[in-house]
Amino acid sequence: MSVTGVAWSAGRVKERIGYAAWIAGVVQFFVVHGIVQSAWTQPYSWAHNNISDLGNALCALQREPEPRFVCSPEHGLMNGSFVVLGTLLAVGFVLTGPLWRRGAAAGTARVLSAAAGLGFVLVGLAPADTHENQHVLGALLIMGLGNTGLVAAGAAGLSKDLPGGLRRATGLLGAVALTALALFLSHHYLGLGMGGMERVAALPVLLWALVAGAYGLRPGPRPAPAPGRLTSG
Repeated sequence: MSVTGVAWSAGRVKERIGYAAWIAGVVQFFVVHGIVQSAWTQPYSWAHNNISDLGNALCALQREPEPRFVCSPEHGLMNGSFVVLGTLLAVGFVLTGPLWRRGAAAGTARVLSAAAGLGFVLVGLAPADTHENQHVLGALLIMGLGNTGLVAAGAAGLSKDLPGGLRRATGLLGAVALTALALFLSHHYLGLGMGGMERVAALPVLLWALVAGAYGLRPGPRPAPAPGRLTSG
């Protein structure tokens, strides 16, 4: 095999690791979410509880943004899952170079999207009831910068080799999530409940990572990257 072929093959392996990291991170998050919510002695509600309630370290009445009693016996497991999710999201954004165009606009979209990974790590390291300011910063990185990154990725960040429908869906997901964030912060839940609206704002980046990862790992030959295109990072 030629030197060029070896380099492309190595780059493809790293790219596939990135896609697999996205899938593994999202899947483990939802599995752990289910385990932790099932440990609650009172029912946990996707409509009326925040995602972060699962990681709260103390049992107490929470008054913001809506009153609810929170007691999560397996909070340590949930916070560990947040950290794993954020780390694997970041790994994916580093290794999936061929998914992205070259240039400043694409680089900015990629960095903004990757901010969601940093946000999940911060959320896991700083539970909402013990380190509120750091936790809020992490949430804003996920729902603010991460979703802005999806909009930018759909508009000018993702490779033109990807199907147009996937690029448009990426931008649409980000726009819907940013709208949901504004509604959540203004306490307008549109019948979904506080937790439901938060999920519309927080989960699109995970849905996108899952779909993009599955697309990247699909079987079949992949064209070699254009001359000069980065194959990773």
